[in-house]
Amino acid sequence: MSNPNAGPVLVLGGARSGKSSFSERLVEASGLNMHYVATGRAWDDEMRDRIDHHRARRSEGWTTHEEPLDLVSLLAHIDDENRVVLVDCLTLWVTNLMMEGRDMAAEFAALAAFLPEARARLILVSNEVGLGIVPENRMARDFRDHAGRLHQIVAEKSAEVYFVAAGLPLKMKG
Repeated sequence: MSNPNAGPVLVLGGARSGKSSFSERLVEASGLNMHYVATGRAWDDEMRDRIDHHRARRSEGWTTHEEPLDLVSLLAHIDDENRVVLVDCLTLWVTNLMMEGRDMAAEFAALAAFLPEARARLILVSNEVGLGIVPENRMARDFRDHAGRLHQIVAEKSAEVYFVAAGLPLKMKG
């Protein structure tokens, strides 16, 4: 990541691929004020444990924001050229939007419109869920499809795109 404000970065990968650790290293290397936007909700003990693990892994100096739904509003509120903002993760945001019956196309369009205007360096993490079998139920298929559409939108607006597998980042764009 050469120019810290060169545009958004999208980091995709599977579960436990190392995408969050890689993204956190990009943030720390930027030299900018570090902000973490958590989109996850602690629905159960397992999710609470995952959230605690992510918190414990981050070094000192991070400002954390929790926003499960109104991501674009929060990003606009904290937007500043002296900041790098890590959003972890877009697929949890998609889940939250679906559970609340939000207009997915409108939410995705708002994010797409914001990304090129952001003054902060944005690093967006997301799970690539479209590489496996076709899900057996409608909601899971809708989730997979929404995530795939969102990834295409964000990738098109991003200066850099990485795919992480087995802890190894592969630069796909930029």
